Amino acid sequence: MRAALRVGQEFEGSEYAYVPRNFRRFDLVQGGSWVPVEGRVGDRPALSSEIAAPGLVIVVHETSDSTLTYNDWQKFVNFVTHKAAEWVLAEHQSRGLPDKGFRERYSRYAKSLIAVGDGAGEDRAVGLLTEIVAEANPYTDDVSGGMPVRILYQDAPRDGAQLEVFEKAFDGTVSIVTYTADGDGRVIVPVKKGHWYLLDSVVLRALEPETENGPVWESLWAALTFQVPE
Repeated sequence: MRAALRVGQEFEGSEYAYVPRNFRRFDLVQGGSWVPVEGRVGDRPALSSEIAAPGLVIVVHETSDSTLTYNDWQKFVNFVTHKAAEWVLAEHQSRGLPDKGFRERYSRYAKSLIAVGDGAGEDRAVGLLTEIVAEANPYTDDVSGGMPVRILYQDAPRDGAQLEVFEKAFDGTVSIVTYTADGDGRVIVPVKKGHWYLLDSVVLRALEPETENGPVWESLWAALTFQVPE
């Protein structure tokens, strides 16, 4: 199995090498087996592993923390509005925070479902701070009625969470649709045979700065990728 780490938008992005300081977890989960991804610093692609048996493999990748600085208030407004977290704007003002020069900390919690051989198996919660769990196997189950997924944060369902779905068609075009989870954190995502999917859900939470000019907000990005075979 060979796979690249990419960060970008709409299935396009820069490829990142295997650099252990940049991640907290990088595992392959298959059945009852949990195996860390091994590599050498600088390896591209970041994942190159032998899989001994057929079945569904869950690739788990949790990044280290990164930070960014907002020097444009409107950019922050656009971000939190896009993520359906407008409450952040009122709380930002009530905390007496500045409109520019403030920092955000962020980290990513990604999973990818990959079929080896028949691809039999199932996704499950793997203990990430936030994650998207597939409640059907897109490679073996009938998902003509939609792909059921559940959004979790701290092992609990995210009632009313926004789920953004990126769908890549045969010709490379990408469509984007957003959904709102029910009270159990569940969404049924319409899917098509042969298309690729990237699901994204973001948790925003306040931080008390630990140092002068430390981050005052944190975003936690959960993602799940898979393909529905033809």
